[in-house]
Amino acid sequence: RIRLATQIGSGLVGVLYVLDEPSIGLHQRDNRRLIETLVRLRDLGNTLIVVEHDEDTIRVADWVVDIGPGAGEHGGHIVVSGPVQELLDHPDSLTGQYLTGRRSIEIPAIRRPRQEREITVVDAREHNLRDVTVAFPLGCLVAVTGVSGSGKSTLVNDVLYNVLARDLNGARLVPGRHKRVDGLEHVDKVVHVDQSPIGRTPRSNPATYTGVFDHIRKLFADTPEAKVRGYLQGRFSFNVKGGRCESCSGDGTLKIEMNFLPDVYVPCEVCVGKRYNRETLEVRFKGKTIAEVLDMPIEEALEFFAAVPPIARHLATLVDVGLGYVRMGQSAPTLSGGEAQRVKLAAELQKRSTGRTIYVLDEPTTGLHFEDIRKLLGVLHSLVDKGNTVLVIEHNLDVIKTADWVIDMGPEGGSGGGMVVAAGTPEQVAGTPGSFTGEFLASMLTAEVSDPPTARAKASRAAAKPGSRAAAKPRSQEAAKPRSKAARVT
Repeated sequence: RIRLATQIGSGLVGVLYVLDEPSIGLHQRDNRRLIETLVRLRDLGNTLIVVEHDEDTIRVADWVVDIGPGAGEHGGHIVVSGPVQELLDHPDSLTGQYLTGRRSIEIPAIRRPRQEREITVVDAREHNLRDVTVAFPLGCLVAVTGVSGSGKSTLVNDVLYNVLARDLNGARLVPGRHKRVDGLEHVDKVVHVDQSPIGRTPRSNPATYTGVFDHIRKLFADTPEAKVRGYLQGRFSFNVKGGRCESCSGDGTLKIEMNFLPDVYVPCEVCVGKRYNRETLEVRFKGKTIAEVLDMPIEEALEFFAAVPPIARHLATLVDVGLGYVRMGQSAPTLSGGEAQRVKLAAELQKRSTGRTIYVLDEPTTGLHFEDIRKLLGVLHSLVDKGNTVLVIEHNLDVIKTADWVIDMGPEGGSGGGMVVAAGTPEQVAGTPGSFTGEFLASMLTAEVSDPPTARAKASRAAAKPGSRAAAKPRSQEAAKPRSKAARVT
């Protein structure tokens, strides 16, 4: 936003600006201001190409390029390239279906009741927090909201999470200033699920991270051919010597270091990217080599291993979190932040649950499409259904409206924030005067109750400032001819 401000001040004309998800981490109120800034840049005579999932930003665009229809090998096609109305009318556009309400993320019919078990942070004073005392109910999906800089991350990450990680997990963390935290006896573990990569090397992938690859290697080691040759489970690992290609050390690629430029990766000339040596690839299970299994999309692998319960169970979880299109052996550096986060969630779902775990997620919807958010919410609610607690810092209204409990920080950012403005169910927060989150939430909840198919459009119009470009009617076809446009790639 600072860079955008300098561009407006420079008064440049005829510039092409490329922005990658500028709405990340912004509250709806702040996002409205961002949109006004983008429109001003457009009106100066510039062109903006924005990669974005935000609904309000898409609706303001003069031209939309929608790529899909699905993800991975199911995508890669231009579904729509035209005005917003063309996107809304297109039957095959997932984005258009969510914007028109033909698809939607439903509000739960019944919210989980608040239990007596809770964790209470008393007198938190770190950064801009003003002696905040707040209770987090357990066994619920709890959303912490507020405008940018209101103190959400300070309260959850710097104070609550650091206390839980130190006292429950033995982590060497120093919590932010506070008096005490009550209710720790109700939980036995805290897990921070972020969007950091699941690994830094090409040898890390969804199969190894979730543990399903151990079962697959055991399966190959039990084949008649492997037993005749004396191959054990380790033979089918690309992390140790024996069965892997030694030319690339099991990476499948070779790294070429470029001075003063990013490193370049090229396929290994010996194994041609298969990771294993020739002898190992002669062992097959149901006609497939271990390299061919790693190259399968997860949804295809689920069908292939349907008769092997330990493997099928792991793969079904990955499909449930919306990663069916990802390949089994897809290297970790090529996964997006949202994909990496869902791999971590799938791994957590496989673990034996005690019902006493707190999962902390900081803006989990970053970089996610509406459909991906729907799948993510399904995973989060399944964790809560097991008795666990999910605590999310979030701006996305689709997540907030499905939460069981909302804690809204504010009222402003920086020195004007640091207080709890509202706490309760989404309906209670929506009815709280002075809550910016409640104001936007009320328009969405009211619209969905009265007319679900048009809820998204009504909430989006309410988010646009009266009289601003965001609230104005679309420009006429004649006015859309100049090359200075705001285009959105969704």
